[in-house]
Amino acid sequence: MLEVNLMEKTIYIRMRNRVQVNPEEALVLADIAQIIAGEEIDKKLAMLPVQKVKPKDHILIIDVMKVIKLITAVFPDYEVQTLGPPQTIIEVIFRKKTLPIPFFILVWLLLFFGAALTIMNFHEDVSMQSVQERIYTMITGRKEEKPLLFQIPYSIGIGLGMILFFNHVFKKRINEEPSPLEVEMFNYQQSLDQYVVLHENKESVKHLDGH
Repeated sequence: MLEVNLMEKTIYIRMRNRVQVNPEEALVLADIAQIIAGEEIDKKLAMLPVQKVKPKDHILIIDVMKVIKLITAVFPDYEVQTLGPPQTIIEVIFRKKTLPIPFFILVWLLLFFGAALTIMNFHEDVSMQSVQERIYTMITGRKEEKPLLFQIPYSIGIGLGMILFFNHVFKKRINEEPSPLEVEMFNYQQSLDQYVVLHENKESVKHLDGH
């Protein structure tokens, strides 16, 4: 009976890793954490005000200690158990502005010619032309300065290889497996989140020392 009473007096929270919100949004506990509690306080906990996003905010860090303090101030008789990450990163999403068509075309041309020059310079460095000529001569016994039998399939293969590498055809995904680029972007985001948390903690320590 005592164990049942203790479980009823316990609140379990799991902070979300990253949350995207709109500017000037009022955050409640359900926005930044998953909650397990008794039925009598579950809805009250979910709607517990945590913080209001200011117009100048872009990235916010909400620490689990702040959440525990808010909960115990309202429900002092309950024990709070935390799971998962100790902070939630709040990313403020502003409305994206549409790019002007001339600017979009300029960027597209820069990327297109930049990629083309990169591939051409790579082929020049590894002497791809002479390698294809030599392979053609070994197979057919004839010398050809432009072995299109190899060059055309090779060019098509480069395009197909890039599609398979990025795992996308325009906006459609080929399969459910993440591409190497997506994995690298995920690792970059993890490192960026860790930096933001550490930087915010340093700023908080400086602020406390100043007082």
